[in-house]
Amino acid sequence: MSTGKHMITPDKYLHVLDSILDSVNEGVHVIDAAGTTIVYNRKMTEMESMSKRDVLNKPLAEVFQFPQGQESTLLTCLRTRNSVRNVRQTYFNDKGQEINTINNTYPIIVDGELLGAMELANDVTKVERLLREKNLWENGARYTFDKIIGDSSVIKDVVENAKRAARTSSSVLVVGETGAGKELFVQSIHNASMRAAGPFISQNCAALPDSLIEGLLFGTARGAFTGAVERPGLFEQAQGGTLFLDEINSLSMSLQAKLLRALQEKSIRRIGDTKDRAIDVRIIAAMNEDPVEAISHQRLRKDLYYRLGVVTLFIPSLRDRKDDIPLLIRHFIEKYNELFQMKVEGVSDHVMQFFMSHDWPGNVRELQHIIEGSMNLMADERLITSEHLPYHFLRRTSGSLKEKITVMPVSDEIVPLKQKLQEFETYYIQKVVEKHNGNISRAAQELQISRQSLQYRVRKLGVKR
Repeated sequence: MSTGKHMITPDKYLHVLDSILDSVNEGVHVIDAAGTTIVYNRKMTEMESMSKRDVLNKPLAEVFQFPQGQESTLLTCLRTRNSVRNVRQTYFNDKGQEINTINNTYPIIVDGELLGAMELANDVTKVERLLREKNLWENGARYTFDKIIGDSSVIKDVVENAKRAARTSSSVLVVGETGAGKELFVQSIHNASMRAAGPFISQNCAALPDSLIEGLLFGTARGAFTGAVERPGLFEQAQGGTLFLDEINSLSMSLQAKLLRALQEKSIRRIGDTKDRAIDVRIIAAMNEDPVEAISHQRLRKDLYYRLGVVTLFIPSLRDRKDDIPLLIRHFIEKYNELFQMKVEGVSDHVMQFFMSHDWPGNVRELQHIIEGSMNLMADERLITSEHLPYHFLRRTSGSLKEKITVMPVSDEIVPLKQKLQEFETYYIQKVVEKHNGNISRAAQELQISRQSLQYRVRKLGVKR
């Protein structure tokens, strides 16, 4: 202890201790025997986005939230009186923000009495987020829940259920029409799960015949058939991650039985091999028809359905969530504006009205393709009109999209025919030019006259562009 005028008095020791702890580059968190925080350093406030006022002198269990079935490493140490070393912990602060740390926790025991527990924590939240983002591109699963567009209650309910399913490793069955966004949900579940760092393997079961897909799924042993080599299947390639099987109902019944066995036994056997191999893979399957109907028509085994459908998500079709159409249109226009270096602002009122009344058999994918196709046919226009919509779409809608041009009202006043014809020509050309946002080429095409002829009439009649 120092002596003289520079001696540190007992009442200053706590300030010195706080200063020392705040200069440490590790989080320091100490609780007493009752689980109340008594020490909480500066680094810990930065890691957990909390102030000392929010945490000190408060029960730890009331301030932080931990996943169901998990306990704070500090409270575990307090309960067991044993050290906890190099343990990764995920928990949430009072704002619901996720925090990931690597902790070393020690009991504080003096003369046999347990006084509390001390924890040294290192933040890995940012590192894991960067690794997760890098992994999105490496493992092929690019979508996350924040990429799902929609404010309707039906889509929000499905997203919430999917987020809950992401917390476990149970099998998931995703049901929805073609183009509804099934794979977007599948990839989001993978990326929100504890398997996000593992591989994401996707296979469309309808893309290959059974003779090929069996070897692709389970692998082959050398000599199993002519030309067979030692090759791991998709189950082995997805070890520790997720295997997505799309259009599962297209597999033959015999192959569905082998898939069921693999799920039940958690092991697979390569074709031509005699050895079983343990697998740790989460299976997410998808189909574009109602499972009950698929079972009744013998396209899906009932026992496989029960095994896969531990969690079943029904993705709503676009016609069941039409309130989301304006949001989706805006999203796709922004996407292709950036891709095509364009400045399209939206769709015309008539096109929007038609989109809201259309049945959308191709769902979100159909809407995306129509927006992309329309923008490919645009020049410098700001709005997508019916003239920009793809021909195949216009033909399928039987011409119901043709935008109407209001006929000029006829007055009771009698004027020379030449004057009336000129008035009508001016009015009609004005409306067609306005419809095409001043684009003379497109207006001339609809009027079935040459571009030069229309330009002459526009100048002669004083039509405004």
